Amino acid sequence: MRRHVPFERLHNFRDLGGYRTADGGTVRWETLYRSDSLAKLAGAGPDDLARFRALRVAAVIDLRYPWEIEAKGRLPETEEVAWHNLSIEHRPYEQAEIDPDLDPWRYLADRFAEVAEDGAEEIRTALEVIAGADGPLVFHCASGKDRTGIVAALVLALLDVPDEVILADFALTELATERLIADWRATHPGRELRWPGYGRAPAEILRLFLADLRARYGSVYGYVTGHVGLDPAVVTALRARLVEPAQDTAPDRPSDRP
Repeated sequence: MRRHVPFERLHNFRDLGGYRTADGGTVRWETLYRSDSLAKLAGAGPDDLARFRALRVAAVIDLRYPWEIEAKGRLPETEEVAWHNLSIEHRPYEQAEIDPDLDPWRYLADRFAEVAEDGAEEIRTALEVIAGADGPLVFHCASGKDRTGIVAALVLALLDVPDEVILADFALTELATERLIADWRATHPGRELRWPGYGRAPAEILRLFLADLRARYGSVYGYVTGHVGLDPAVVTALRARLVEPAQDTAPDRPSDRP
């Protein structure tokens, strides 16, 4: 329950704390969260709003397209947080209409690769905002699955969380799949899902994506400091902000760096 923060309207709000790093540190609890769209809080009851406010969120990164925000709304402006719209995806596609005959996980891993290539500027800014936030931060897209999953994987890899843990965190979205599908059906009456994998988040997608990224750039660190153009000092700041060091243990060099 500590990882899954329960809301009535939000289905995929999770704390990224508690994961162990390769040097024995622990990702800090109640500091970095991932979620489905916080726009749902605009129609939420007082319990959801009270729960959100109790988290003392200082900043939100909304990874959706501006046109998604215009159509679906955003975090209510009554919530006093710094709000950043960083649309990391540049080639929109409709998951409900994916050809059911395609290999779904290879297809999505290839879309993730496009985001990694096209969204370098926004990814860099997102990592800078996370590293410099003055208090807890939430990042989200629509379902908290793909775009959110990419950012979560990059951050956890830079913190040197082992791959098997990163993949397992990604796959936790599967616990929300039924509710995400129900939301889609409620907002698209009369339509049927053409793609049977809608709302799914098996670890295989992220395994393929990370393998492809490392094949091209050598490591996640090489990708963010190379293609993304992130200052290595920001990676250091990320670790200082998000990782509680192991007691009486000198930190080793992160394994995902050159």
